[in-house]
Amino acid sequence: MTAPTNPYNRIALLASDTERAQEAYKALSPQQDWAPLEEADVVVVLGGDGFMLQTLHAMLDSGRIIPAYGMNLGTVGFLMNRYDKRANIAKRLAKAHRKSIAPLRMEATTQTGETQSLCAINEVSLLRETRQTAWIEVTVGDRVRIRKLICDGVLVSTPAGSTAYNLSANGPILPLDSEVLALTPISPFRPRRWRGAILPDRMHIKLRVLDPDKRPVAAVADQKELRDIAEVSLEIARDTELELLFDPGQSLEERIVSEQFVVD
Repeated sequence: MTAPTNPYNRIALLASDTERAQEAYKALSPQQDWAPLEEADVVVVLGGDGFMLQTLHAMLDSGRIIPAYGMNLGTVGFLMNRYDKRANIAKRLAKAHRKSIAPLRMEATTQTGETQSLCAINEVSLLRETRQTAWIEVTVGDRVRIRKLICDGVLVSTPAGSTAYNLSANGPILPLDSEVLALTPISPFRPRRWRGAILPDRMHIKLRVLDPDKRPVAAVADQKELRDIAEVSLEIARDTELELLFDPGQSLEERIVSEQFVVD
């Protein structure tokens, strides 16, 4: 059988600043001449999910998006592949499968009228800034669905992020190809029995903060926070797809399915 041909000529190698990731970087560095990230066809990311998100966001900010192959040297490693210091990186890349994911785009307006656009690969969450509960109006499509959600916060998760904060907030795990989003309340008080909603990802979502002077709210898009929010509008950024690479049998779809059968 003929070995698969590596489709990538220029490979970049990045590592987080943790001790384990830096040791892995030293172990893998002699394998080949690594390209600078700005000239690479693909990037190998050493670290955990947080560092992978940081790398993907750097691509979004720069406007230059290339496939990313992660090797887990963090904790969960949901977006990563298994690390093996003996592995031949070029061979693993040649066998890897691609998976495209589209981030959420958040258009946020602050109480002072400033606007900012941020992307989230996992989720956008609105969180109370003080001991007071947040009051949030929820609009989906062209209709107000909840006039006053009283809660610690609310989040909108992509399928890729559904096993992260969303799952911790008792939100649903979403198959990667489901084309839906999870709208999940965080410690809801009213409506008391509302557990959230699963929404088609083509729908526009708007979250408006009520009584912001007494009950200020922050918005967090993955790792970036904006404070004193007036409202946020959310939709899938279909013009900005990212590509993750996974070893055979280790796809993101399989991990999402497997996570639903984990018993503590």
